[in-house]
Amino acid sequence: MSQKRTSRGLTRAHWALLPAGWTAAMGLLAWQVPDGSDVLPALAAAPALTAAVGARRLAVLGSGGLALAAMGADIATDQVNGPGPAAGTAGAVLTVLAAGMWTAGRRSALGAELDRAREIAAAAQQVLLPALPRRLGDVTVTGEYVSASLDARIGGDFYEAVATPFGVRALIGDARGHGLPAIGLAAALLGCFREAAHQEPEPAGVVRRLDGALRRHLLERVAAEAVRGEVSDAAEEFATLQLVQIDDDGTLLVVNCGHPAPYVLGPRTGPLPMGDPLPPLGLFDAPRIQVPVSTGRLEPGEGLLLHTDGVTDTRDAAGRYFPLPDTLNAMAARRVRGTEVAELLRDAVVRHAGGRCADDVAVLVLLRDGSPRPAVPRGTALSAS
Repeated sequence: MSQKRTSRGLTRAHWALLPAGWTAAMGLLAWQVPDGSDVLPALAAAPALTAAVGARRLAVLGSGGLALAAMGADIATDQVNGPGPAAGTAGAVLTVLAAGMWTAGRRSALGAELDRAREIAAAAQQVLLPALPRRLGDVTVTGEYVSASLDARIGGDFYEAVATPFGVRALIGDARGHGLPAIGLAAALLGCFREAAHQEPEPAGVVRRLDGALRRHLLERVAAEAVRGEVSDAAEEFATLQLVQIDDDGTLLVVNCGHPAPYVLGPRTGPLPMGDPLPPLGLFDAPRIQVPVSTGRLEPGEGLLLHTDGVTDTRDAAGRYFPLPDTLNAMAARRVRGTEVAELLRDAVVRHAGGRCADDVAVLVLLRDGSPRPAVPRGTALSAS
């Protein structure tokens, strides 16, 4: 197992040299100055420094023993006058050594608990957002996710793609907020989609099922928070999402609920023309309205890029938003393969953000097999019905 790293790429083994250097310096100083007993108490810092850098108990014990050995060497060379200073220093070293041993042991126990919690969290995240299937019929699927939360692989953004009797169906969405409430809402919507996508013959029916799942989840959350005596803000929760269906002949059916429009990848790279989107899910009464479905066609060799607003809302140090259209046009000019778009786009967003995204980022690319056809006017791509 590799050494755990600290700042600037240094390992704990490197930092453990600090107490040894400190002990050597204090021992040398006590040997050099007259009546070195004034310097000896500083030797007690050695085991404290070892514990502070996160070393294990054996290293803490070793640093304490080294400090006592340095003190004994100074006593043997008559650099310390009288037993009083030596006894006081020895007591200080032993006291700090005992405290350092306890601290190191406690840290090891907490570290083991943290590692176990991370394993459980990773397993839970894998259940919620498993690896996407590489292929669904004649559609190649790639996706990338960047969580705004440290040590997390998922957040409020979510996506999924499945092969159904009605064609390949994909969902991408963004639950309001961050943290556990957003993850809980994302889990409820993904669970519903994975079932409804195989049962509802029309995309509008899938959206209505998703709306029902969202409302049930929020009602259950309100009830749970009431039991705990907490004031619930569930009434303010919603989710933007986009549902896409790709038939075997390339026909596209798209329902947009307050989500950023998708992009076509290929000879006609650009935003997919669509009708007016619905409000975000949870802010309209899905069972009582007609859900508009935009229709179009994805030509062989073309791809469809779905993304969350974490992509376009990412800013650099100067406050400039991420230039998604320019980035995609540059990829098209370089003839970047469609299967590489998601990964390259993720890297570009993270670079633009300076290495750390302030919001979750989700990217999903659906690439239809075949050779691309000549470019066609973009305005003919979609119509709303």
